[in-house]
Amino acid sequence: MTAKNIHLKDPASTNIWEVIFLYPGFHILIVHSVASFFYRINLKFMARLISQGARFLTGIEIHPGAKIGKNLFIDHGMGIVIGETAEIGDSCTIYHGVTLGGLGNSQIKRHPTIGNNVMIGCGAKILGPIRIGNNVKIGANAVVLKDVPDNSTIVGVPGKMIKHNN
Repeated sequence: MTAKNIHLKDPASTNIWEVIFLYPGFHILIVHSVASFFYRINLKFMARLISQGARFLTGIEIHPGAKIGKNLFIDHGMGIVIGETAEIGDSCTIYHGVTLGGLGNSQIKRHPTIGNNVMIGCGAKILGPIRIGNNVKIGANAVVLKDVPDNSTIVGVPGKMIKHNN
C-alpha cells in the first residue's frame, strides 16, 4: 500500500510524511516485497534474514513466502503473524495481534487464503488452509477454523457467522 493510500484510509494520519516515517505497517510491506523477491529466487536464508530483521524493528512477522495483494492496510501492527502459505487479497485491513497461522506441519498449503476487502479485527486468529471470502468482517479475538462465505461477519470463539448478505 502506498503512503498516500494509508494516509487516506487512516483518519489518525495527519500527512503522508507521517506515514512514511512513523507507520510500521508501511515499513513492513516495503521490506516484505524485498524479502519476497529473495524467497522467489530461492535465496531463502537471505529472505528470512530480511523478514526477521523487519520483525525485530516493527513487531510484525510476515513470512517471505506469504502472498500479499494490493493496498493491504496494517493498522497498529504489533504482534501480527502471517505464515508462509498465507494469501491476502486486495484492499484488506488487519489490526494488531492477528495471526494467519497454520495447523500441523504439512509441506503443502497450511495457512489461510483471505479474499478481497476483508477486515480482520485485533487479536483474531485464522488458522489452517481455509478460505475467507470477499467483503468479510472478522471480529476482535475471533478464532476462525472453517471457510467463510463472501459478505459475512464472523465473531466469537469458535468463530460464528452473525451476518451474511448475498
